Amino acid sequence: MDKILVLHNAISDHSLMDELDVLDQADAVEQALDELGYSHSRASFGLNLEPVRQILEAESPDLVFNLVETIGGKGSLIHLCPSLLEAYHIPYTGSGPWSLLVTTDKVRTKKILKEKGVATPGWIIPQDNQEPVPDQKYILKPVWEDGSAGITDESIIHGKDFNYRQYSRDKKTKEYMLEEFIEGREFNITMLHGEDSPVVMPPAEMLYLDFPPGKPKILNYASKWDTGSFEYHNTIRSFELGEGDRDLVGKLVQISRECWDIFEMRGYMRVDFRVDGQMQPYVIEVNANPCLSPDAGFPAACAKGGIEYTEMIHWIVKNAL
Repeated sequence: MDKILVLHNAISDHSLMDELDVLDQADAVEQALDELGYSHSRASFGLNLEPVRQILEAESPDLVFNLVETIGGKGSLIHLCPSLLEAYHIPYTGSGPWSLLVTTDKVRTKKILKEKGVATPGWIIPQDNQEPVPDQKYILKPVWEDGSAGITDESIIHGKDFNYRQYSRDKKTKEYMLEEFIEGREFNITMLHGEDSPVVMPPAEMLYLDFPPGKPKILNYASKWDTGSFEYHNTIRSFELGEGDRDLVGKLVQISRECWDIFEMRGYMRVDFRVDGQMQPYVIEVNANPCLSPDAGFPAACAKGGIEYTEMIHWIVKNAL
């Protein structure tokens, strides 16, 4: 039986909930590997590559299950893990270095989408020397962070009320972008690599229940990680779409397939959309190697599609070997 090394980003005493979540992912993946009969071990991946190199040489794994989301707290370094594995000719799960690098960089993702004719909300970055449009509503997002990190209700702003150039001069916030905020509905499309092509799981819609007037209906940090918050308990993932959504779902699936090809995805992927009042979908994020925690959106969509967690992990492993 193949020997699998589970690699995840190194965790410190100061890690936040969104970073600690990778340990839950590793636990769940290892439990699934046990059930599938695979021999496995676990290691962390940090800025010092020498310990990882030594582990790879000592254990000679047949496959690395790549759960690395950041390196040294930097999402911009995420591609280093698969790059190292390719240098040592070790197969690994999920997408390759280029795919991870460009999809972790939200601005680069949006530029590629625009070049390919895929609708994505407009954006502003400090380097462009643009000012926000006064009557436009925006969402202020970190360029490199995932898991809704850095997003709060205060992230929704109006162009007339915001001095973006002054804000972008702050070292802590200069790597943020302003993205045009699309009022409307929010959807996720999950894709899992089958034998010959990606298989689309049932689409999910994010519902923001009983949000008071004026409260932004967005997936912010609290809704994902603060278990005691209003947002956490009132942000619901629903797979109950109506017959009237059939054409819209068809569009979302078609665009997601295009994203799979454009970004050369492997293994598994999730695409996040906002849809305006005219039923126009906009891609807001393309997620290579999305979160595999048992309560996360990707496993939930797979389960809705009849693929329970252990079988999902089996699909991901089989695709990589």
